[in-house]
Amino acid sequence: MGKEATVSAVFADGPDEGRLQYETPKLVFKGRERRVYDADALKGVAADGADLVLADGARFALGEKQAAAWVEAILNPKGRMDKIGVKAGMRAAVMGVKDATLSGELTAKGAIPVTELSNLDLLFYAADSAEDLARVDALVPMLSDKGALWIVSKKGKAATLKDIDVMAAAKAHGLVDNKVVAFSPTLTSLRFVRRKVEAAVVAGDQAQA
Repeated sequence: MGKEATVSAVFADGPDEGRLQYETPKLVFKGRERRVYDADALKGVAADGADLVLADGARFALGEKQAAAWVEAILNPKGRMDKIGVKAGMRAAVMGVKDATLSGELTAKGAIPVTELSNLDLLFYAADSAEDLARVDALVPMLSDKGALWIVSKKGKAATLKDIDVMAAAKAHGLVDNKVVAFSPTLTSLRFVRRKVEAAVVAGDQAQA
């Protein structure tokens, strides 16, 4: 997930107020007009006290702590695997997700791709229809007690599902959403985990097995 805040801003053509958003690789300000910064426009970004300052002089009042955090995020953007939270030793499986580099990125981070669909720490599942969402019930038992189901769907004009539909389908099977990541230029992803009570029950069942 990127960063977002309501800010006061100062530009060469005067002050403004609006919503500032950062999602690699773009910084977007939505005020009286929409302003987009990326590539070279972000190379000179710096924190000046409570302000985030760009190379062209544009300033965004974020607060001292947040200004520094935004600068760090812009200058040292996290890769997709870092945003997802992939760690060495995690058992991971991919179902239907069309992404040529996903398996290689998982392996490079030390995750263990598996074909045995049980006790998974990470399960990436492609869902772009009501029929796909109807299969979520069968996926939940594949997860470890703290495992995460990432539902990956098309985004933008190609989207065939709304986030609210995906969330409702997962909630119906004891899952809660706790993170969203822009998976690729054409795909978005939502992370779901078991509710705490549900996870405790599963952990107890696994201990008795």
